[in-house]
Amino acid sequence: MAKKVVATLKKGTGKNFTKVIKMVKSEKTGSYSFKSEIVHNDGIKDFFNNK
Repeated sequence: MAKKVVATLKKGTGKNFTKVIKMVKSEKTGSYSFKSEIVHNDGIKDFFNNK
């Protein structure tokens, strides 16, 4: 399934998007989790600046 998603992102307007992964620390337990999204290239800095 992942191959299909990657293949569709390489065609046409899919090149304008990037999959970003951010590590987020939990306030209660102190453990880390990962938050991932597919974001437009213009919004990458906003994704990493927001908590």
